[in-house]
Amino acid sequence: MDTLKMRTAGTEGPAVLLLHGLGATGAVWDGLMAQPGYRWLAPDLPGHGGSPWLPHYSFGGLAAAVADALPERGPVLVVGHSLGGVVGLALASGWFGVKVAGLLAVGVKVEWSEADLARAAAMAAKPPRVFPSREDAERGFLKIAGLVGIADADPDGVAETEGGWRLALDPRAFAVGAPDMRGLLGAARCPVVLAAGEHDPMSRPEQLRAFSSFTVEFPGLGHNAHVEDPSALLPFPRQFVGR
Repeated sequence: MDTLKMRTAGTEGPAVLLLHGLGATGAVWDGLMAQPGYRWLAPDLPGHGGSPWLPHYSFGGLAAAVADALPERGPVLVVGHSLGGVVGLALASGWFGVKVAGLLAVGVKVEWSEADLARAAAMAAKPPRVFPSREDAERGFLKIAGLVGIADADPDGVAETEGGWRLALDPRAFAVGAPDMRGLLGAARCPVVLAAGEHDPMSRPEQLRAFSSFTVEFPGLGHNAHVEDPSALLPFPRQFVGR
């Protein structure tokens, strides 16, 4: 496949790989990437933003694509949000040839009902919606990424198409389904911290604690804690480099 779009910032310090959630793009990390002292790497995951679509989507397939796009094989710290947190867990296994020194997985949905899975399958089966204007498509992008009111739309999040504009997101990406959290956590070869905002409706801190004692709660924040307050995540890379 063609290479992923990769945002980078910083030239010195530890490498930190930033993996966005379903429907978003690497632009959600702009606030964190403004912080000095690290070499930030933020790809658009396959099927998102400026990156190509895949024939089908799985956590392993996404992890393989990210591994292939990296300029180095590590060690690298990983911060992943929601879907990106699961992709980070897959990378932490070492199965994809990347040495992960530590992983912070933020806002991962760990409890899935049959209704949740049915809704995801239905979204994956829908053709891309065509919006009459770019502005309408950008509003659709912000809504599906959960960024309404907390971020501006990434220009790469929408694309012109016949008859109007659509999201750059491949709707089939919703077919990844529910992760095997216990299996992925058991396979991880590095320290893993699970985290969620205090007000995250999709990833409750008490749900995360059922899977790991290494959990963090971000007071006052919601599902997109990394966008709402990027500085809240900085203690994670600092604990690995003694800053």
